[in-house]
Amino acid sequence: MSDQRFALTTLTDDEAAFRAAIREFSEGEIKPLVTKMDEEATMDPGLIKKLFEMGVMGIETPDSLGGAGGSFTMACLAIEELGRIDASVSVLVDVQNTLVTNALINFSNDSIQKKYLPQLAREKIGDYALSESGSGSDAFALRLKAEDKGSHYVLNGHKLWITSANEAGVFLVFANTDFAKGYKGITGFLVERNFKGFKVGKKEDKLGIRASSTCELLFENCEVPKENIVGEIGKGYKIAIETLNEGRIGIGAQMVGISQGAYEASLSYIKTREQFGKSISSFQGVQFQLAEMRCLLEQSRLLVYNAARLKDSKQPFVEEAAIAKLVSSRNAEKICSMAVDLFGGNGFTKEYPVEKFFRDCKIGQIYEGTSNMQLQTIAKMQLG
Repeated sequence: MSDQRFALTTLTDDEAAFRAAIREFSEGEIKPLVTKMDEEATMDPGLIKKLFEMGVMGIETPDSLGGAGGSFTMACLAIEELGRIDASVSVLVDVQNTLVTNALINFSNDSIQKKYLPQLAREKIGDYALSESGSGSDAFALRLKAEDKGSHYVLNGHKLWITSANEAGVFLVFANTDFAKGYKGITGFLVERNFKGFKVGKKEDKLGIRASSTCELLFENCEVPKENIVGEIGKGYKIAIETLNEGRIGIGAQMVGISQGAYEASLSYIKTREQFGKSISSFQGVQFQLAEMRCLLEQSRLLVYNAARLKDSKQPFVEEAAIAKLVSSRNAEKICSMAVDLFGGNGFTKEYPVEKFFRDCKIGQIYEGTSNMQLQTIAKMQLG
C-alpha cells in the first residue's frame, strides 16, 4: 500500500453518532441474550425483528427503497459494534449488508431492486449461497446446475456452509447454466424460501458463532423465474468475486469487534483480579500483554477502516481488503488467546466471556476466503 492509498480513518459526526447508537442497542438488546443464544445455537426471533427496526439490515439501501441510505463504512461500523457483543449477530448483519444487499445494489436491474431491497431492509433476511462440498476456496468448481426451461430455470444440486440459512427468506444462489463454459457459465439467481423444489437442509453444529445458523441448501427441480436472474447469464463469477472482495472488509470489521470485546473484558478483569495482595494490573508482565493486545487491535482497526474508506471513495481496494481480513483475523486469534491467558483458569470456563470470543474468532481465518487465499491475492496484486 502506498501512502496515496491510505484513506481517512477518523469518523464524521454522523458516523460517530451512528456507532454510539449501535453500541447502546448492542448493550441493551443483545448482551442479555448472548449466553442463551450460544448455548441453544439459535438466533432469538425477537432480536431479529429489532435489528430490522433499528435499521441495520439495509444500511446502504437507498431511502427510497426503505433503507438507511448510509455508506459502506457505516455498515462496517455496525458490524464491528455488534461483534463486540456477539459475533453471531454481527455476521447476520454482515452477510445481509456487504454481500446480499450490495450485490443487488450493484448488479441487479430496477425490477429486482424495487421488489427485493425493501423486503431485505424491513423484514426478510437475505442469504449468499456460493459454497458447495467440492467448491470451497475453489469457488468456481461449483456443480449446482441451472437448466433453461423457457419461462424459468430449474436448479438441481446442493449448497453447503450457508450462513443464516435457517432464518433467511431470500437466497442469492450461484449455479452453472453451461458447464462447457466453465466459470463463464455461472449465473446468479434469487431464490425465495417458498419456491417449489427448494428447502433448507441440515444445520451444522459449530465451534463458534453458534447462534448463527450454517446449513445445507437442497435444490430438487427448483423452479426460478427468469426475472429473478441477477445480472446477466454467465456473469455470476463477476458478481461473486466483486461482492466477496467487499464482504472481506465486513469480516475484518467483525474481527475488530470481537477483538475489542475481548480486550475490554481483559482490561476490566485485570483491574479487579488480585494475586499476591495486589491487582494483577500492577504487574509489568500483565501490562505488557495488555499493551500488545491494544497495538494489535488498533492495527486491525486502521486496516479495516482504510479499506472501507477506499471502497466508499470508489478507489481500488481489493489488496487492502485482503490485507485487512488477513491481519484482523490473525490478530483476533492472538488477542482472544491472550485474553484467555489473562483470565487464567477463569478464562477457560463459560462463566466468563473470553472463551466465547476465542471460539468465535477462529472462523475469521476461514470464511469468505481463507488466510491462504488472502495471501495469494496480495501476492498477485504485488506481482501484477
